[in-house]
Amino acid sequence: MQLERQLIAVRAALRNLRADGGTIAFVPTMGALHEGHLALIARARAVADHVVASIFVNPTQFGEGEDLDSYPRPEEADRAKLEEAGCDLLWAPTPDEIYPAGFSTSVRVSGVSEGLCGASRPGHFDGVALIVAKLFNQIAPDYALFGEKDYQQLALIRRMARDMDFDIEIIGVPTVREADGLALSSRNAYLTAEERSRAVALPDAMREAAAAIRGGESVSFAIIAAKARLFEAGFSAVDYIELRDAETLEPVETLERPARLLAAAQIGKTRLIDNIAVEMG
Repeated sequence: MQLERQLIAVRAALRNLRADGGTIAFVPTMGALHEGHLALIARARAVADHVVASIFVNPTQFGEGEDLDSYPRPEEADRAKLEEAGCDLLWAPTPDEIYPAGFSTSVRVSGVSEGLCGASRPGHFDGVALIVAKLFNQIAPDYALFGEKDYQQLALIRRMARDMDFDIEIIGVPTVREADGLALSSRNAYLTAEERSRAVALPDAMREAAAAIRGGESVSFAIIAAKARLFEAGFSAVDYIELRDAETLEPVETLERPARLLAAAQIGKTRLIDNIAVEMG
């Protein structure tokens, strides 16, 4: 696996990969890789001739008081995982390479970025849109793969790619979970052993709420019950549990089209997010 840290070098490496006319699949990450990321690499290998990944802890998507400084950065271990998984090229730029002196451009995707995590993390999705747009311009892949765990992010990237005419197929890959159902996340490392045992209440509560909604229970009652279960399990706060349209992320009160139940909740010092598809049986 080739590693590059400068834009001029990664573009040269990309030209070499394309010399045989092969296609490129791109997996952008912030590192601290787990099986969820490796599932993206596996899917990328299945859809394209060459796989490019990036590792960049993007400062513009972290708000004041968030974990930018403490975010795990095990680059050596990440590189080994990517190489073993079959990645061809790793783009691991420095912050100055992405945001040089005088950088002043911003990117905002309205609608899908509003509410949910967009409400509790002001500016977060502007930072996501900016870095993904830059990476798309730098790599110019045929495919880009993102996990469905960050479902609002996936919806935002799909909308941005459409609106900005990026000639890239955006592929969402299902959430990878632990055996007990907890969604894999780099931030799970922050959980204590006791918090980890209690955290499974999040996917459990969401599955129960989704089943209740499919069974005809009102959305509001199902959500109230889900929140109560989380507080009983020791979660200190529930940012949101909401049913949204699977494509537009507009609020859904009655299940008449494919929807997504999305949640974010705090346990200890860790904020967990999750989502589950809810469709009529």
